[in-house]
Amino acid sequence: MPDGVRSPRAEATRQRLLDAALVEFSAKGLAGARVDEIAARAGANKRMLYAHFGGKEELWLVVLEAAYAAKRAEERALRVDALPPVEAMQRLVRFNLRYTAAHPEFVALLNQENVHRAAHLKRSSQVPAMYSPMLQLLQGVLARGEAAGVFRRGVDAMQLYITILAVGHFYVANMHTLSTIFGAGLETEPALAAREAHATEVVLGYLRP
Repeated sequence: MPDGVRSPRAEATRQRLLDAALVEFSAKGLAGARVDEIAARAGANKRMLYAHFGGKEELWLVVLEAAYAAKRAEERALRVDALPPVEAMQRLVRFNLRYTAAHPEFVALLNQENVHRAAHLKRSSQVPAMYSPMLQLLQGVLARGEAAGVFRRGVDAMQLYITILAVGHFYVANMHTLSTIFGAGLETEPALAAREAHATEVVLGYLRP
């Protein structure tokens, strides 16, 4: 077998380790997760984990990169470049809220990496490369909206994208505390639908000329 090409068995083991690591890291963070627990959950042993990933921090980075890649793959599938500007923006806002709500493990990983001040993410060349095309795509949507007279001029694509992420991520990341404070079940479908409608109107309201 050529160098760098894994056998189907080795690839399956690697994927089981990644799946197990995602569960452990999401629940316990980088500091709390244990290599032996990850290996046991994957039906493997620590030696195999070290052979595939080198160590716990290297495994954390691979899991983090995979989480970002999964989200970006679904975001690309929206094909917002083929939609009218307003519909494209609505789709992006709704997707980011719904994806975050459906993937609490993604929220947990990002929160943990921020605790570490992105020390591991800074070593990744993959994740920044994923988001450069996203900003270019968003710039294209904004330009089409300006040309059609439905969006204001001079919108910073990066700032807008951060806002789109924020209106979804903050809601989901703080769902339990906010529900307790306001006495509302913010995890329910009606609450998510209300948040989706509000977030969409906030973004589109800002973009109106």
